[in-house]
Amino acid sequence: MPDAVVVGAGPNGLVAANLLADAGWSVEVLEAQNEPGGACRHDRGVDADFASDLFSAFYPLAAASPVLAALELEREGLGWSHAPKVLAHPLRDGRCAVLSRDVEETATSLDVFAPGDGAAWKDLRELWETLRPGILDALFTPFPPVVAGARLALRLRAAGGLRMARTMVLPVRRLGEEEFRGAGGRLLLAGNALHADLAPEAAGSGGFGWLMSMLGQTYGFPVPTGGSGELTGALVRRLARRGGAVRCGERVTEVVVRGGRAVGVRTAGGETVPAGRAVLADVSAPALYGSLVAAEHLPGRLLADLKRFQWDFATFKVDWALDGPVPWSSPEASQAGTVHLAEGVDGLTRFAAQIAMGRVPDAPFTIFGQMTTTDPSRSPRGTESAWAYTHVPQHVRGDAGDAGLTGVWDAREQEVMADRVEAQVERYAPGFRALVRSRRVLGPPTLERLDANLHGGAINGGTTAMHQQLVFRPSPGTGRPETPVPGLYLASASAHPGGGVHGAPGANAARAALRRQRTAPLARLQSGLTRRDRQGRR
Repeated sequence: MPDAVVVGAGPNGLVAANLLADAGWSVEVLEAQNEPGGACRHDRGVDADFASDLFSAFYPLAAASPVLAALELEREGLGWSHAPKVLAHPLRDGRCAVLSRDVEETATSLDVFAPGDGAAWKDLRELWETLRPGILDALFTPFPPVVAGARLALRLRAAGGLRMARTMVLPVRRLGEEEFRGAGGRLLLAGNALHADLAPEAAGSGGFGWLMSMLGQTYGFPVPTGGSGELTGALVRRLARRGGAVRCGERVTEVVVRGGRAVGVRTAGGETVPAGRAVLADVSAPALYGSLVAAEHLPGRLLADLKRFQWDFATFKVDWALDGPVPWSSPEASQAGTVHLAEGVDGLTRFAAQIAMGRVPDAPFTIFGQMTTTDPSRSPRGTESAWAYTHVPQHVRGDAGDAGLTGVWDAREQEVMADRVEAQVERYAPGFRALVRSRRVLGPPTLERLDANLHGGAINGGTTAMHQQLVFRPSPGTGRPETPVPGLYLASASAHPGGGVHGAPGANAARAALRRQRTAPLARLQSGLTRRDRQGRR
C-alpha cells in the first residue's frame, strides 16, 4: 500500500509526488493519458523534423517559482532556452512594442510611442523590485499567506499603501492610461492580461498584466530546451530516483471514502488502489467534487457553490511547421519568442466583448509562439516551429464573422477557424501562409480529450477574475488544498494560486498532507486526554 496516491501526472501532481517522496513517503501517481505531463507535453505530430508543444510553451512562472527551483531539476537534465527578446506587440503601421530582459531596451521601445514612456516603465519596474519578494512569497504559499502576507503588507505600505493597492485592482485599460502617454506600454500590459481571461476593462486586470509583464522583464519567457515535455521528463525521473511510480493509462473514476476519510481510489479498470495516508487530486474542482467524490460525502453548500464555478475562456490552437522565419512587417517581432497580434487596446476590448457575448471573434487576438527562435533545437536550421492560440467562448451563441461558426468544432469549423487565425497572422506578416509546410489544428474538444483538466479548452483551471481567486478559489470560503473529506487534497490549478506552470498547487497540497500527518498524533493524544478529563469529572 503506498502512503499516497496522486491522481493526475500533470506538473502539479508530479511536484506533489516529488515533495511527498522527499519526505520519505511511498507514492503512486495514476494518469489517465498514455503519457505523463498533463498540459506539459510535446510531440512531432506536425512534422517529424519539428518539435511542437501540445499545450503550454513559455514558462515565466516556472522561472520565478521557488517550488520548482528547490527541486533542482537541472540535475535531471532540464535546460532552459530564451529568445533574444521576450515579447513583441506589432501594429500594422510598423511600430512595435518590445519587452526585453534588458530594461533599457524595453524603455527605448516604448519611447518610440511617446517620449517619457520608457521612464514610466522603469518606474513600474522599480515598484516591482520593491514588492517582488513579498508577491512571490504570497503567490507560492497556501492561502491565507500569513507570514508572506505580513511581509507584503509592509512592502506595500512603503510603496504607497492604499494608492498601490488601488493600482493593483485597476482595469488594465485604466492602468495603461494613467501610466503611459503612448500606446506601447499600454499594449504590453493589456496583452499580458489577456494571457488569462481578463478583459481590458475587468477589475484586477491591471495587476495581472503588470505581474506578467514584470515576470517577463525579470525572468523572461523561457522554454524547456527540446520541448515542454522535457520539464515533465525531469519531474518523472526525479520521482523515480526517490522510489515513486507513475502509472499511465489508468483513469481514476472514484475516490474511495470509508469511515469519513479518503482511503484510496478506484480506476476505470476496476482496480482499487489503497492510500495509507492521503489522496491528492490534480484534477479540476468540478471533476473532483462533481464526479470522483460521491455527493453524500460533501457538504450541500459546497455542491451548490460548485454550480457557480466559472471556467475561463475556451482555447483554440494551431501548430505549424514553417519553411522559413515569419516575415513580420515589424522587424523587431522577428527576435521575440512571443508575439501578440491585435490592433491596439481597442482591438483587445472588441475581442473580449465578442467572447463575453458568446460570439466567435472575427479578428481574434492571437498569441503567437516562435519556438525555433527561442530554442534552435526545435526544428532544422532556417525553419520555424510555430504555434498560435486564441480564445473563443465556452458556449458559442453565434459568429462575429461571416462563416456561421456554431461552436460544434467539427472538422469544417476547426479548419475555418484555423484559416481565421492564419488571416490574423497574415495581417502582420504578409507572406506567412506561403511558408506553411504543414499545420495541426487543436480545437477545444481536442484539447479536453488530450487533457481532461482543460474543460472545453480552458487552460487556467477556472477564471482568473477576482471573484474566483484567493479565498474564493475554487469556491467561497476555501482557498486551501484541504477538502471536506479528511485525507483528500486538491492539488490542481483549481486551487490557489491558480493556473500557470509553477507547481504551487501541488506543493501546497503535499505540504498540507505532511502537516496533517505530523499533527494527527498530537490531536489523538489531546483527544485521549480530553476523554480522561471528562471521565475524571464524572
